[in-house]
Amino acid sequence: MKPLSESQIRDSIVNATRGEIDRMPLPGLHEVMWDSREYLGWRDPQAPQRGYLVHWSGDLPVGIMLRASEIQLSPGITAMCALCRTTQPSDQVRMFSAAKAGASGRNGNSIGTYICDDLACSLIIRITPPAQPLQPDPATLVASRAAGLLERVSAFTADILKTA
Repeated sequence: MKPLSESQIRDSIVNATRGEIDRMPLPGLHEVMWDSREYLGWRDPQAPQRGYLVHWSGDLPVGIMLRASEIQLSPGITAMCALCRTTQPSDQVRMFSAAKAGASGRNGNSIGTYICDDLACSLIIRITPPAQPLQPDPATLVASRAAGLLERVSAFTADILKTA
């Protein structure tokens, strides 16, 4: 992922009001390992139900504000993140919804999906199994996972941008 500046991130958010964007806390951008990410995702420490996701779409960053469900999945089961497609304990996956962009979102329309609770899919996909004769090369496996993750993130944000 190409690095993002604070102003690029704030300007990229497509489904929030100007006030919400101005109040949006940013992660420590100087600490981000951009080469190891398909998107930048973080939670708001002051508003635990709020999260943000920004990725590049061509030459432009696209960002969305997310809302985490207050209801957690049943304990003791596994759940799958729809973005990284990793199965994890149910307390590590959460339903997130995002208001649609524009008038549709202002009218209350939203889209939801299950995402890793910490929005760290880019880190999860880089955990590779131990090398085995029948296992693909770890670098090939990570590249394949990264391409799939970026494709699914792009499709999710594209749905948020659709006006119909």
